[in-house]
Amino acid sequence: MRKLVPLLAILGACAAPTPISSQVERLDPALDALVPAGAQLERIVRGLDWCEGPTWRKSGGYLLFSDIPKNTIFRWKEGEGLSVFLRPAGYIRDDPAGVELGTNGLVFDAQDRLLMADHGNRQIARLDEANFTRTTLADRFEGKRLNSPNDLVVRSNGDIYFTDPPYGLRDLNRNPAKELDFNGVYRLTAAGELSLVTRDLTFPNGIALSPDERTLYVAVSDRNNPVWMAYDVATDGTVSGGRVFFDGAPLLRQGKNGAPDGLTVDAHGNLFATGPGGVLVISPEGRHLGTIVTGQATSNAVFGDDGSALYLTADMDIIRVRLTTRGIGF
Repeated sequence: MRKLVPLLAILGACAAPTPISSQVERLDPALDALVPAGAQLERIVRGLDWCEGPTWRKSGGYLLFSDIPKNTIFRWKEGEGLSVFLRPAGYIRDDPAGVELGTNGLVFDAQDRLLMADHGNRQIARLDEANFTRTTLADRFEGKRLNSPNDLVVRSNGDIYFTDPPYGLRDLNRNPAKELDFNGVYRLTAAGELSLVTRDLTFPNGIALSPDERTLYVAVSDRNNPVWMAYDVATDGTVSGGRVFFDGAPLLRQGKNGAPDGLTVDAHGNLFATGPGGVLVISPEGRHLGTIVTGQATSNAVFGDDGSALYLTADMDIIRVRLTTRGIGF
């Protein structure tokens, strides 16, 4: 563990959320029960570099997210605005293997501890906020360093599932510091046992569980194969199968920008998945109900507030839209 310096200084005056031009593409009447007519997107933070990994802390009522190039985890709370939660969030030496030094995906476990896909340090880590130290939970598989963990999700039994593409490495798969010859999806048990879920995906990225925790979803951010995969999760947490849940290739052929990236799931099992065109709303059966069009590259999403607000990390902005559905656990 290494000592970190916490900074909680407010970066600027609180500003009211700003409505932004947006639209909702409605493809199925079922979307109306999830995204209300006239849903308005509002910008709550602007001027970031590249934001990712949003997570909502219910106990504190605030949002945390990563700005990867700034090597910072930021905190945003209604009425207080933006502050630095943790800097540096990731790599601190002067010999990085890549240019993305900060954290990526963030999530809280059942004990309200922050877990981090530590992109820059190539590990899954847990933060101790009492003294701002971190514990490495996983940084190697079969003796070889992980690539650059990207996103993670926690099951109720404490299992952590995470993706490990090469996006934190300069030149990606061609980087000589890349020790694994694949880009994997992993399961880390509460006892610390690391196992491989799959090594067959080119660029595994966002990851989420269904409300009943029986299905694991993984986004593949490969423009040549832009799919969301679904896997079966057994009672003991082991994963099997693997099928294409939704194929984004037709959207790319229509000229939609973006690739499968982060995702979150509501209490009814609908996916809110960033991808070609914005935030795709996909039913548990794999039906594309519609898209929340942000007009910019959108990397991830999380439910917050009372569970009915969807927060989006969209390039340099944090955007919020209020829905008529709620996230899991609210």
